[in-house]
Amino acid sequence: MGEYGIKNWQPAKEINEALNKLTSQPIYKITKEYSKEVMGYFDTKCKQSKEITTEAKKYIPGGVQHNLAFNKPFPICITKADGAYLEDKDGNSYIDFLQAGGPTILGSNYPAVREGVIKLINECGPVTGLFHEAELMLAKEINKHMPNVEMFRMLGSGTESVMAALRVARCATRKKRIIKVGGAYHGWSDQMVYGLKIPGSRAFLESHGIPSKCYALTDEVRPNDLNMLEKMLRLNKLRGGTAAVIVEPVGPESGTRPIDFDYNKNVRALCDKYNCLFIFDEVVTGFRIGTGGAQGYFGVVPDLTIFGKVVAGGYPAAGGVGGKKEYVSAMSAGVATIMKRAYVGGTLAANPLSAFAGYTAIKAIAETNACVKAGEAGDKLTAGLKSLVTKYKLPYAVYNQGSIVHLECTAAMSYDFSSMFMPKSILGLLKKKKAIMERKDAMEEMGAAYTANGIITLAGSRLYTSMATTDEVVKEALNRFDKVFSHVEKTELGL
Repeated sequence: MGEYGIKNWQPAKEINEALNKLTSQPIYKITKEYSKEVMGYFDTKCKQSKEITTEAKKYIPGGVQHNLAFNKPFPICITKADGAYLEDKDGNSYIDFLQAGGPTILGSNYPAVREGVIKLINECGPVTGLFHEAELMLAKEINKHMPNVEMFRMLGSGTESVMAALRVARCATRKKRIIKVGGAYHGWSDQMVYGLKIPGSRAFLESHGIPSKCYALTDEVRPNDLNMLEKMLRLNKLRGGTAAVIVEPVGPESGTRPIDFDYNKNVRALCDKYNCLFIFDEVVTGFRIGTGGAQGYFGVVPDLTIFGKVVAGGYPAAGGVGGKKEYVSAMSAGVATIMKRAYVGGTLAANPLSAFAGYTAIKAIAETNACVKAGEAGDKLTAGLKSLVTKYKLPYAVYNQGSIVHLECTAAMSYDFSSMFMPKSILGLLKKKKAIMERKDAMEEMGAAYTANGIITLAGSRLYTSMATTDEVVKEALNRFDKVFSHVEKTELGL
């Protein structure tokens, strides 16, 4: 069902070849002279942002409350969001390709959603602790576009929703092991902070403070590798079985590591073969690549679907688990009985504000064909960036999955140390650690250059387009990227 913002699926092999080529040569980044000019922008044009975020470091760890806001050389303090633009405390305007990390497919602060939320707050306030009709309205609207989501339980975040889905899978299968794809992000719960960013890194990069027993039942497999997945499923039969396989349907880190079009269908078949649940993490893709989600686009029926971001229309408390009635029913609300169930909760989960914002946004997305329009903008932006890369003879890899655009200037996250067993992958990671960090620093420096030219991206390597990303916005953005790329040079770093 639904229309989709992805016209053509680019084979993973083509993209991976470009990424591998990028990591096999020195880093191309802005010159030292232009870097000084970029830093000068922040010193002279962003004084109030610097002042307030410097003070924030006294009261907030790192100075910001959200990982996406931690940018080089210091966070920008935003005071206004409107459509495709942001404005900071110093009055500087930016083209917004962050779009809050993905939720605002309609564009930031979309009037119809904002006005509906204001009306609701005036009438009943944002939360009551009791049932509100918006909960039913949202669940029915999701089911209308994704009929495989027979039931929907709204929660407070994507992280919580993943936790709930894994609990349901274990209840349903009476098995314990969970298989995830290396590099994928499924929230920050103890069992999922495993193999983040770089495949094969397992519990090495980000799992500080997590006892090893917490991820003892989590397994990691190489992206787009069905053979490795089946080997892990077969191995797990000898050690209690697999409860679920969880994937990001366009590939780990929102397609940073792309997959073949048939990958999800083949994973579905393997899950059926080994009697485990198949979980689609549609936090990013749900109502972004199309109203039918990634499951509609790929023609795959997952057992459970994770929701977040768009599901609350860009408002707080965005999360939920949907899927087949037989499984989602395990999260029934109410006082516990002697029957087994997967316990979930949250005082502010499914509050009237979030539920109604989600319902209103999804209706507007369908009525305006927002996913297709955002996808077309992503196509035009990608084509323009490719032309600039060719113009300046840069080795950058540029591709998109509709409105999810990837601009890889250093391919800092494109390394892969996947193996069935720990030592090989960790040794490889340690050997490449210096090159990875150099590429990460260069990526952040490119991100700062984009910001200084009025472009906000996600970590300097990912851009989300929205319905508000008009042809005029794309044209202006490409002019600004042109200026940045004109100051790029080859370095001796990153080999």
